[in-house]
Amino acid sequence: MKIFTTEQIRRLDQSTIQNEPIASIDLMERASHKFAKWFMEMFPNREKTIHVFCGPGNNGGDGLAVARLLSQDHFQVNAYLLVISENLSPDCEANLKRLINARNCSQIKLAKDDPVPEIQAGDIVIDAVFGSGLSRPVEGYWSDFIENLNRQLVTRVAIDIPSGMFADAPTNGVSIYADHTFSFEMPKLGFVFPENNKRVGEWAYRSIGLDPSFIDNEDTEYYYTTSKTVKKLLRQRNKFDHKGSYGHALLVVGSYGKIGAAVLAARAVLRSGAGLLTVHVPKCGYDILQSTVPEAMVSTSADDHLITSLDFDLAKYSSVGIGCGLSVNALTKNALGGLMEQVSASLVLDADALNLISANPDLLKKVPKNSILTPHPKEFERLFGKTSNNFERNRLQCEKAGELGVYIVLKGANSAIACPDGTCHFNSTGNPGMATGGSGDVLTGIITGLLAQSYTSFEAAIIGVYLHGLAGDLAAAEIGMEALIAGDISNYLGRAFKSLTTSLS
Repeated sequence: MKIFTTEQIRRLDQSTIQNEPIASIDLMERASHKFAKWFMEMFPNREKTIHVFCGPGNNGGDGLAVARLLSQDHFQVNAYLLVISENLSPDCEANLKRLINARNCSQIKLAKDDPVPEIQAGDIVIDAVFGSGLSRPVEGYWSDFIENLNRQLVTRVAIDIPSGMFADAPTNGVSIYADHTFSFEMPKLGFVFPENNKRVGEWAYRSIGLDPSFIDNEDTEYYYTTSKTVKKLLRQRNKFDHKGSYGHALLVVGSYGKIGAAVLAARAVLRSGAGLLTVHVPKCGYDILQSTVPEAMVSTSADDHLITSLDFDLAKYSSVGIGCGLSVNALTKNALGGLMEQVSASLVLDADALNLISANPDLLKKVPKNSILTPHPKEFERLFGKTSNNFERNRLQCEKAGELGVYIVLKGANSAIACPDGTCHFNSTGNPGMATGGSGDVLTGIITGLLAQSYTSFEAAIIGVYLHGLAGDLAAAEIGMEALIAGDISNYLGRAFKSLTTSLS
């Protein structure tokens, strides 16, 4: 799914109005019905009073229409028109007139310096003050007004975007801190960055039928990965396939005290569907791997505790994953450098492989094109430097992916996959229960296993990150986030695949 900028959304609205064709007031009504339907599903209790705060623009027009629709459905509503400007947008003015005779709806005007209305604890506030077209931070009385709403012991729900928040740039000023945000047609870019989590809260989006031809033809750098995207990329297995059909993966992983990382990654490679797996570990890992992952073949480095060399033929492997639990010893650094010079298979670099590269920048030049790097935020910072906010970090991530010709998976909520072509894909699966040691090792295994099956680097990154999060979601739904450990993600990969492939057969 594409994510558009505020300017692109404005042009999408205009294209819909012109080409459907539909009057702008009717498009606003369509959007408001969509919000009201979602709201009534989320908050069915008609005993709570709803307070809708509306600005003078089209976001306020949405709010006035929502106030009317909820009052018609037997909610007790107070609709507040904030006199930020004497001039209302035409659609906002039209919806104000439509609200005049609404039952169950009190209508109140609030001007600058008026006292903020008293709201009972437990009521619901709907924010429709400033929309995504806001061009400067909110200041003065209306800034204080928003802060006052944030202090109320209520549930705050934002229409399209929290007032005061910028969709496409960092927000440094005051904004509504919503508990829920409902966006029209597609999420805003700012929703996927952690710095806006408290502003946006739990967010959802629904299509309001905006011009599909515009959406199809408009270019964007940003995408949101959904199950629909992943289902299109997954391949069906054929009756006469055999283990050779699904590739031979190699993992170069582990060091003394961190053989568990090797086990986690190995299980994930196999659960992701690779036909064959060899795990290369220090000698101390041999017995552990042979007993815990009997489906894998094991080779060992000369050293008991570290991987110090890779003195074998890499040509037979269709993918290589390196880094999980590897250590940052100088001898291991030499082994990594040698591998990157020799490897012709698709390569996944994680954890200590990335730490070795950040400590030895000359290694970055050896990273093969189309490799997949999977840093967490601190590893990314060590590799490429600090940034002042997540928008800036995302630009740096995309620049480095293009400059190096690699795929950079920045792990976290809504993990971001920056591609060499300049696009960035944000993931939609996963939960806080996955913030546990070893989760990244499982992701490395999944992506390495997909690459072994001849998925492209793009496909393996997109599918792998989505499946990793989906398996975590399925595990959390059954055992809870608190109890979730990395091994559970591998254990639920089968269910994750099944949930995606059932509709393909």
